[in-house]
Amino acid sequence: MNAAELIEKYFELNDEERLRFQKLESLYLFWNDQINVISRKDTDQLYERHVLHSLGIAKFIQFQPGTKVLDIGTGGGFPGIPLAIMFPDVQFTLVDSIGKKIKVVNAVKDELGLENVTAHHQRAEKVKGKFDFVVSRAVTKLKPQWSWINKKISAESFNILPNGFIGLKGGDLTEEVEEMHFDVEEIPLSAFFEEPFFETKKIVYVAKP
Repeated sequence: MNAAELIEKYFELNDEERLRFQKLESLYLFWNDQINVISRKDTDQLYERHVLHSLGIAKFIQFQPGTKVLDIGTGGGFPGIPLAIMFPDVQFTLVDSIGKKIKVVNAVKDELGLENVTAHHQRAEKVKGKFDFVVSRAVTKLKPQWSWINKKISAESFNILPNGFIGLKGGDLTEEVEEMHFDVEEIPLSAFFEEPFFETKKIVYVAKP
């Protein structure tokens, strides 16, 4: 199964989206040879373990046009880049504390012509402005992450879900969830994707109180 077929197994793509997703492999293989942003053992599984994993968020929520999303600790651009392809009318701000990773993100988004993406070499807690949603993929535990970003989440919601944090995580989250002082929703990605990789993967959603 090629890249487009794996994505189109779960999502309807137009020609521009399909082409952008197809380009991701050659772009990341090129940049990963220079700056290691993806585990070497994962490069053969780029579309399953990075692209489709990121798009789990698109199964959880369909962002409305004009939504502002902050991706913290984006690394090489996950989940931000795949989400930006899927939601061209949503504004994505991608940040990472490691400058060389943001170099890759900027190169990828420029090559794909993603005008809805801006990327900055910056720590999450230093980001200015307000966002409707903050997303991340396995950056750190929920409690410190929430302390960095909760004041950056706008109080006024216009999506189907209240504004908040949407994270991609794996394994047993019992301890992390117990450390939080309000509701954390856990959604298994196996509810959306049938590949074995997703059996232990989850979305966690924390609505802004």
